[in-house]
Amino acid sequence: MLGRVNDDPLSIGQFARLVRLSVKQLRHYAELGLLPPAWVDPDTGYRYYRADQARDAMSIGLLRSLDVPLAAIKDVLSTQDPARVLGDVRDRLDDELARRRRSLAALERILAGGLPTAEVTLRREEPQRVAVVRDVADSPEDIGRVTGACVGRLLALLAAGEHGKPEEGADGLRLVGLFPVDLGEYIPITMTAALPEGRPAPQGTTADLLPGGTFACATHTGPYDQISLTGHALVAWCVERGHTPSGPIRELYLNDPAVTAPDQLVTQLLIPLEETP
Repeated sequence: MLGRVNDDPLSIGQFARLVRLSVKQLRHYAELGLLPPAWVDPDTGYRYYRADQARDAMSIGLLRSLDVPLAAIKDVLSTQDPARVLGDVRDRLDDELARRRRSLAALERILAGGLPTAEVTLRREEPQRVAVVRDVADSPEDIGRVTGACVGRLLALLAAGEHGKPEEGADGLRLVGLFPVDLGEYIPITMTAALPEGRPAPQGTTADLLPGGTFACATHTGPYDQISLTGHALVAWCVERGHTPSGPIRELYLNDPAVTAPDQLVTQLLIPLEETP
């Protein structure tokens, strides 16, 4: 059966008690090919394990207690590079923790000030030539990372351009991000910087024209990862008054996050509205 005298088989119940797992868990891990029994009695169907399987069994229990997915645990037990697999799991958990912290911060803001509202005004914007970089976020949680990467890439390309930076206003470089009103499976992210008339877009960017028109505008003060609260209030204002958004939400960044505390960041949100005849 199992061969050696000092390798006596352990019933599934004995093995479960030894490794601090349940019989149900052992059966599930066997079905997944994660920890198959050493031998199954063909007549009775009883499952038996060896004592030298205890280390793998207890490792599975430990990693599950740390929220490591079963698929990753299987890779850990079978690969020659478990540190790489566990590093990937750690990074995913870290991303999830960051998302939870952002959610908690937003809830704290709602608890302190109530459901989001915003003072909304209507204003005209003229068409504006811009230098553009684009990317795609894989999910709403990925928007912040992709936006930051786009800003960094755009600023680097502008700095490297032979004509130097595009025009700057009183508060510095005019950066505008464009984001879809409705978030789908993939979320296009566009970051723009104003270009004076006649100046070419720096290499690595494309020149485009931001349309003018009438916009509903609200101001967000606070961290970028809470902009969605003000965006929610702005869209609600539009819907309540029968305005139809006709394009992506614009975010105009009014100060430099490198030298401004997160709770002092000021961002203007603009939604283009359909023009009435």
